[in-house]
Amino acid sequence: MHTPQELQRRIGEELGVSGWCLIDQSMIDRFADLTDDHQWIHVDREAAARGPFGATIAHGFLVLSLMAKMTTSAGLELEGARMGMNYGFDRVRITNVVRAGDRIRGRFVLKELVERQPGQWLMTLAITVEIEGQAKPAVVAEWLGLQFLG
Repeated sequence: MHTPQELQRRIGEELGVSGWCLIDQSMIDRFADLTDDHQWIHVDREAAARGPFGATIAHGFLVLSLMAKMTTSAGLELEGARMGMNYGFDRVRITNVVRAGDRIRGRFVLKELVERQPGQWLMTLAITVEIEGQAKPAVVAEWLGLQFLG
């Protein structure tokens, strides 16, 4: 946990790296059920094995949704925060596929931290979602989050 003032001195620095998260077929299937996106590249193991990626792949939105888990794992909350809220993205690029069985993690660089009103801080993070053993990341994004202190 960090105070806003401590973090403001760290703009431009990497604040943390999350733990690894396994993306298995069960997770992909559950996400497909939740979003009603059952495209064969996600859920049909046999067809996907013959497809362009050689295996089923995670939905891009599944990988994005796991960034919330990754921020918690990396310990990016402000001291005294009673809650945090997703505020959106300034930029998102899905740059590589995540195959079933891959592990991913997030790297977080603080781009900006601004007090919007007393006790409400807008944090902009540059995030790179890495795939274990691969040079090209899965996602590169600028993510905004509101932290409510007090």
